[in-house]
Amino acid sequence: MRVWIILLCFVMELCAESVAGLRWTPPAGWKSEGARPMRAATYMVDGAECVAFFFGAGQGGSIEANVERWKSQFRQPDGKPVDVKAGKRTIHGMAVTTLDISGDYSGMGGPMAAEKLVKSGYRLLGAIVEGPGGNIFLKFTGPSKTIAANQKKFEQLLESFEKER
Repeated sequence: MRVWIILLCFVMELCAESVAGLRWTPPAGWKSEGARPMRAATYMVDGAECVAFFFGAGQGGSIEANVERWKSQFRQPDGKPVDVKAGKRTIHGMAVTTLDISGDYSGMGGPMAAEKLVKSGYRLLGAIVEGPGGNIFLKFTGPSKTIAANQKKFEQLLESFEKER
């Protein structure tokens, strides 16, 4: 039995991902798309995308600026601003800001974006993990039904964040 526990711990270490002095383990069933520029990791699940962004120590803007930017990517069907369920908590000694936003999603936008495509019935679960090497910004965005079905797995992902040894 002891051998199986040691083997399981070893396999979990192999599956973990890391950046900026933090490591985490993606949930089972989420397909890794690997790292891309500014993305430490990208995961896909049933038409939804979860991205771990890392821009460098002290980069990526303040927590408040990111909360406002993410909020501005959503509108109610009548065009009014959406309400944001925001929270703060501590995970393994690190401050984490969490967000839950629903509505019509217009995405990143900005001068480099192609024509904005508004997606109705979308939801974003977001988190900003304040790590020792800088903030990691998590955005899990997709159809509300998919996000709801995977909310526990997103929480599992958040709880897996820890400082590297």
